[in-house]
Amino acid sequence: MAKVAFIGLGVMGFPMAGHLKTKGGHDVTVYNRTAAKAAAWAEKFAGKAAPTPAQAADGCDFVFVCVGNDDDLRQVTTGEDGVLKTMKPGSVLIDNTTASAEVARELYAAARAKGVDFIDAPVSGGQAGAENGVLTVMCGGDEAVFEKARPVIDAYARMVGLMGPAGSGQLTKMMNQICIAGIVQGLAEAVHFGKRAGLDIEKVVDVISKGAAGSWQMENRHKTMNQGKYDFGFAVDWMRKDLGIVLAEAQRNGARLPLTALVDQFYGDVQALGGNRWDTSSLLARLEK
Repeated sequence: MAKVAFIGLGVMGFPMAGHLKTKGGHDVTVYNRTAAKAAAWAEKFAGKAAPTPAQAADGCDFVFVCVGNDDDLRQVTTGEDGVLKTMKPGSVLIDNTTASAEVARELYAAARAKGVDFIDAPVSGGQAGAENGVLTVMCGGDEAVFEKARPVIDAYARMVGLMGPAGSGQLTKMMNQICIAGIVQGLAEAVHFGKRAGLDIEKVVDVISKGAAGSWQMENRHKTMNQGKYDFGFAVDWMRKDLGIVLAEAQRNGARLPLTALVDQFYGDVQALGGNRWDTSSLLARLEK
C-alpha cells in the first residue's frame, strides 16, 4: 500500500482514483476544483479529500493528475497551491492529462529540481475504460521511475508501456488520436454511404467487421451512429483540444497531417451544429445534416 493523491475528478479521474483505492488498496486523498465532487468521491470510496492540490500531495509517495489542459496542469503542479510545493523527495508525479509534450518536459525538469520524479502518462480507452479499469497508459520518463510507478498505475490499466523519455507518452497519445480521427471519419462515410445505398447497416457491419475494415470504433459505435445517437462518450470539444495539440506539435516537428487537419475542421462543423458534447462518432451528423 502506498500513500497516493489524485488531482482532478472528471469523468476519467473519478473512477481512476476509485480503482487506486479499491483495486490497488492504496491510501488515497483527492482534490477537485469543485469541492463537492471531491467530497462525493471520499464518501463513495471511503477516502479523503483535501482543499488544495498541495495539501492532497503532502507526504504522498505517488501523485496523479488528470485535468483539462496545459494551463490547468501548470496550475495544479507548479502553481501557488500546486503539488510540487509539498511533494517529498523521491516521490513520483504521474500526469494522466492529455497535454503537450512541451509541458511534459517542462514538468519533468521542474519536478527533478525538487528531487521529485515525473512520468507523463496519458490514457486511452475513454470513460468506459476508466470505469472498468482497463485503460491503455502511454508513459514517458526514466525507466527506473517507470518500473517503480507501474504496479500502482496497473490499478486502472489493461496495458502500460514506457515509450521513451519525458514527453514520449504525450507524443504517443497524439499518434493515437491521429489514428482515431481518420478511422472515425472513414466509418462515418461508410455508414452514410451504406444508408444512401439502401443497405442494412447491421448486416453489413456484421460481415466487414470480421475483415480488414474492422476496428474498435466499428464494433462499439456503428449501432449508435446508425441510430443518430451521440449524447455520450468522448466529447467533440475534447477531441478538438487533442487534435489542436497534435497539429501544433506537427508544426514544430515538420510532420504533414492533411487528413488530421481536415477531420479537425469537420469536428468544427459538428460544433457549429451544437454537438460540442456529442461523442466523436458524430462526424456522421455533418454528412446527414
